[in-house]
Amino acid sequence: MRTESDPSVSAPPAGGSTQPTVMLAMNESSRARVLVPAVHARLDRVAHVLRVGPGAAFLADPEIRDALGEVDVLLTGWGCPAISPEVLVAAPKLQAIIHAAGSVKGFVDPAVFDRGIQVSSAVVANALPVAEFTVAMIILSGKRALRLGAEYKATKHRPDPSNVPGNYGSTVGLLGASRIGRMVAERLRAFDLEVLISDPYLSEAEASELGAELVELDALFSRSDILSVHAPLLPETVGLVDARLLGLLRDGSVLINTARGRIIDAAALEKECRSGRIDAVLDVTDPEPLPPDSPLLELPNVFLTPHLAGAVGNEVARLGELAVGEVERFAAGVPLLHAITATDLGRIA
Repeated sequence: MRTESDPSVSAPPAGGSTQPTVMLAMNESSRARVLVPAVHARLDRVAHVLRVGPGAAFLADPEIRDALGEVDVLLTGWGCPAISPEVLVAAPKLQAIIHAAGSVKGFVDPAVFDRGIQVSSAVVANALPVAEFTVAMIILSGKRALRLGAEYKATKHRPDPSNVPGNYGSTVGLLGASRIGRMVAERLRAFDLEVLISDPYLSEAEASELGAELVELDALFSRSDILSVHAPLLPETVGLVDARLLGLLRDGSVLINTARGRIIDAAALEKECRSGRIDAVLDVTDPEPLPPDSPLLELPNVFLTPHLAGAVGNEVARLGELAVGEVERFAAGVPLLHAITATDLGRIA
C-alpha cells in the first residue's frame, strides 16, 4: 500500500492562487495524532489551511459557518460532525471531503454525492494494521500459542505441545473479502496454508487472484481449522455467525474476530467457548466492552484484546499521510486514489 505523496503529482507552489482552501474538520486530539508535523507541513505547502475546526456542529459556531463559504476541501477525521444538506448550503464551493480516518458512513449525508462532491477515505490505511494483526493471530493460533500460553501461566506447568496442529497445510477460512479480508489473503500467500474465502460479491477468478478458493458459507465453516471474520457490520450481517454456523466448526478449531462483535451471535459464541470445543481470539465483542461477569474474561481458550487491531500509536500518522496525499492530488487536478462512491455506502461498514 502506498500512502505517501505520489511523485507523479505536481502540486501547485505554496502561496499560489490555485491553492485550495482546506478546513480541518476533526477534534484537536485527532488533529495532533493524524497530522504529525512533517505531514502537516506537506499540507501547508499545497493548501490554504483554515485553523478553525468544528466542535459539536458546523453551523452552531458563527466563525465556522462564515468560513465554510470559502472552503474547497473538508479534511475530516474523528470528531467530525455530520455533513448535512444544511452544511452543504453553507459551503457552496465545497468540492471534496477527504477523511483521515475509516468509514465515512456515519457522517456523510447522501446529498454529498448528489451534488457531485468527491469523497475519499483513509480506510485502507486503517485496514493495514488490522490485516497485520490478523495474520499474526492466525499464525499464533496454528500453534495454539495463546491458549497454551494461558495454560502455562495458570498451572505453572509446561503444557505438552505434541498435539498442537501446527501451520503446515492447515486451512484458514476468511469470512468476507473486505479490504482487510483481501489484505489478509494476500499476506497469507507467504505461508504453507490452504486459504478459503466466502463473500457474495467475490468471483472465483478474484478469489484465485488472492490465492484463495471461493466457497459457500457452510463449507467455509466446516472446512476451516482457523476462521477469521472480515465482514462489514450491516443489517444483514448482524448475528450472521449464529449457533448453526458455529456448530459447523471442527472440534479444536479457532475463531478470530477483528471485525465487529455483533456479527457473531454472542450467546452462541459463549456457549461454544464454555464447552471448550473451540478457541476464540476476539479483538471485538458484543457488548463492547464485556461486562465484568462475562465468562469470556476467564476462559483459558479465549484470547481477548481491547479493540486494538486498527491503527494505534504511531500507526495513526499513516492515515494523515494518506489523506494529505489525496489533498495533493486534488490540488494538482489528479483523480483521487481512494475515492468512495454512493454505491459503496451500501456495502461498507
